[in-house]
Amino acid sequence: MSRFSGWAARLTAVLVLSGAVVALPVQEALAAPPLTTPWTAEVTPGNVLPEYPRPQLVRPEWQNLNGLWQFAGTGSLTTPPVGQNLAGEVLVPYPIESGLSRVQRHEDRMWYRRTFTVPAGWSGRRVRLNFGAVSWETRVWVNGVPVGTHTGGYDPFSFDITPALRSGANELIVGVHAPVDATGAPIGKQRRSPGGIFYTAHSGIWQTVWMEPVGAASITRLDTTPDVPAGQLDLVVHATGVSGQQVRAEVMTGGTVVGTATGAPGAHLRIPVPDARLWTPDDPFLYDLRVTLTGTGGGDTVSGYFGMRSVGKAMVGGVLRPTLNGTFVYQLGTLDQGYWPDGISTAPTDAALRFDLEQQKALGFNTVRKHVKVEPARWYYWADRLGLLVWQDMPSMRTGATPSAADRSNFESELRRMIDHLRGFTSIVQWVPFNEGWGEYDPARIADLVKGWDPSRLVNNNSGSNCCGFDGGNGDVVDDHIYVGPGTPQRPSASRVAVLGEFGGLGLLSPGHQWPGTGFAYEMTTSSTALTDRYVAINEQLKPLIVNNGLSASIYTQPTDVENEVNGLWTYDRRVLKMDAARVRAANRAVIRSATGLTADGLVSLRVTTAGHTDRFLRHQDGLARTDVVGAASADGLKLDATWRVRPGLADAACFSFESRNFAGHYLRHADFRVRKDARDGSALFDRDATFCARDAQAGTGVALESLNLPGHFLRHYADAVYVARSGGPNTWDTPASFAADVTWLPATPWWRSGADLTVGSALSLRVTTPGFTDRYLRHRDGLARTDVVTASSAQLLKEDATFHVRRGLADGSCYSFESRNFAGHYLRHADFRVRKDARDGTALFDQDATFCAQPPRAGSSGVTLASYNIAGHAVRHFAEAVHIAVPGGPHAFDDPAHYDEDATWAVAPPWAP
Repeated sequence: MSRFSGWAARLTAVLVLSGAVVALPVQEALAAPPLTTPWTAEVTPGNVLPEYPRPQLVRPEWQNLNGLWQFAGTGSLTTPPVGQNLAGEVLVPYPIESGLSRVQRHEDRMWYRRTFTVPAGWSGRRVRLNFGAVSWETRVWVNGVPVGTHTGGYDPFSFDITPALRSGANELIVGVHAPVDATGAPIGKQRRSPGGIFYTAHSGIWQTVWMEPVGAASITRLDTTPDVPAGQLDLVVHATGVSGQQVRAEVMTGGTVVGTATGAPGAHLRIPVPDARLWTPDDPFLYDLRVTLTGTGGGDTVSGYFGMRSVGKAMVGGVLRPTLNGTFVYQLGTLDQGYWPDGISTAPTDAALRFDLEQQKALGFNTVRKHVKVEPARWYYWADRLGLLVWQDMPSMRTGATPSAADRSNFESELRRMIDHLRGFTSIVQWVPFNEGWGEYDPARIADLVKGWDPSRLVNNNSGSNCCGFDGGNGDVVDDHIYVGPGTPQRPSASRVAVLGEFGGLGLLSPGHQWPGTGFAYEMTTSSTALTDRYVAINEQLKPLIVNNGLSASIYTQPTDVENEVNGLWTYDRRVLKMDAARVRAANRAVIRSATGLTADGLVSLRVTTAGHTDRFLRHQDGLARTDVVGAASADGLKLDATWRVRPGLADAACFSFESRNFAGHYLRHADFRVRKDARDGSALFDRDATFCARDAQAGTGVALESLNLPGHFLRHYADAVYVARSGGPNTWDTPASFAADVTWLPATPWWRSGADLTVGSALSLRVTTPGFTDRYLRHRDGLARTDVVTASSAQLLKEDATFHVRRGLADGSCYSFESRNFAGHYLRHADFRVRKDARDGTALFDQDATFCAQPPRAGSSGVTLASYNIAGHAVRHFAEAVHIAVPGGPHAFDDPAHYDEDATWAVAPPWAP
């Protein structure tokens, strides 16, 4: 017998409603969900989502109204079925289209009916009826008396039902109109006819329904805004029925009160939070909050919580970055749709709701983009507790239709209510009003509206601004969607940080764990190993985008399969992790770490962060380390002295050593506390002296570099010189004044971007190094670059076509450009990933396309790899005789990782035509 046998056909049914027994007529057999999860069988009418649903405004007395209700479809909501049994039943709060609801069909209009009894202990107080969310229009009657209406599918609402109550059993009727995409209301990805990237609708009651007793004056909402620089919490207490009552607010940790404030409801209370422990993904520390209405008619007390953290933007190494607590944290996340095969929009249990977030955190992500859906409050509670940064989308209006004036008015109303409802959750760092232009209008005005409503967070006015041409230019974020990607997202501007709001979409079929139908993805793979390999490959491509292109965040599609989409890390039923967890976590953490700029075997310049000295960089001069001003007009020698090769630590590979760019084998090391550049001498002491471990910035954004063999001592600049120092130590350079800023260095784009040297002004030929093809050379023919066999007996024209003059990079003098030997003023450049020979046209784009930074060979010990200057991660590669700029594992055939390292390594040969 199936474990779902309890849902089989029955001759009679009995609905128990708070002591009232109502006989139901015979009904049809109830089918199981199309796909179950590990929690499906745990759901019974007696234990439906029993947790208190509003964790930021908690009262100890409440009554959960989840469970079996009577149900019926209807053609009109004008006449409620007072005193009448309904033909069916529904398990609230699962939407009616879901298997868990026991309805499993859509109705445009519907009735819900049940009875309830008010506890005797609530006598003398007001009773509020609360709904977490109902989609979309709701009308409520108690004992035949209309008590309220509401429109909007994603925000909570409540009614004071006290005047309609009577002793004993009370009848509750809820009428719902759910037009889904038949009208212009916000719906996200719901569709009455789902398919592709759009999913089954979720209609009717879909979040917890409950009652609670309150006083005549009661608290309705707590708006918490941490003020980290001031060491305070800004609190606004919203209340109803107040007439002179005051508010007392207490901040607590471990049961101890650490700060208090009093004031009026609606006013901004400033509660001190001394020596605040800041909330971060690595340390998601939360304070408790207790708020009481005092004075005559007061007495209402609620509890909540908050985290101390700040969200902002700052110039970091000349690039605008998002900041958390003043520090740039690369935001690596998933596109979380929030759908379930058994509950559609509603997770079967609270443990299931938590599971999705726990698994994303365990896989090394620090961010979640909640995609065009609003979750129950407990989802955000778990994000706060677990430590995940949240981008919150506004559910979009339908696609393919221009919103009417009424639709726009309603959208702005629902948008404002969503922000007011969610503004107290610590984890939310970004609001996203529009997605890919779906139902978009007036994006600049809407971005400004949202920023005005909540200036404490970033506003991303249109995630996917590159897709549709609707970017209004306002807001804090420029956001591209690139599938499979990551491609080359837009660079940040002076006012907007650059993010990749969607990429990935790698798929794998999982028979037995899929939604009925044909699964699809942007790119299909054939095995878990292949899927993991591909995931690791595209994430590796993020690293140069972060360092060289100013990318600050990326969102992978997606944590789980959803209906016909099979591009999840997990299957839709949450039973199978489709990738290798250890490799995914390692890849994700490596991407986040790379945002420090300290990528092993990369190049970096280290900028001073002390106020008034931020134009200075760490460099060596006459063997000693010091800081000097370095700029675009500085001499090449100074730029080279201020550029370092980042190596795995000589004494500990988990740390770093810094090799001089222009003195191979020479490293930064300390001796007698002074930092200098010396040749490695092979001793263990040298290797320890030359190894520094990256620590969190001590002031602002950047990294502190701690000596491996003098713990507690950090690389510090002091009066132009550089030492290893400890705050308050015995030496003059240990002075505590400005110590934190002086030991915080900002890894920046290297002043010298080539890691290998070519002789400017010389002529050369570039020979293939791939075994079996080493008689071939890069040449141009009919304007295109390709490889051909060149020998001493070759025609003179072929020899000239295979010869290039080395020039300083047209876009950057630390890189190189290659001028044709026989077409003066023509250069190798790339266009649409193909390398060709074109005449220089005077545009900045041409100069960037024609500039290549020489790097050490990817294969072997000699030769050179030519990295594209303006498309991070791409290098010049030959493939089937043609020449492209390619990235291993990218979406094109010429990105095939097989033989990539050899194909992208060129031997520097004497010119065939000097």
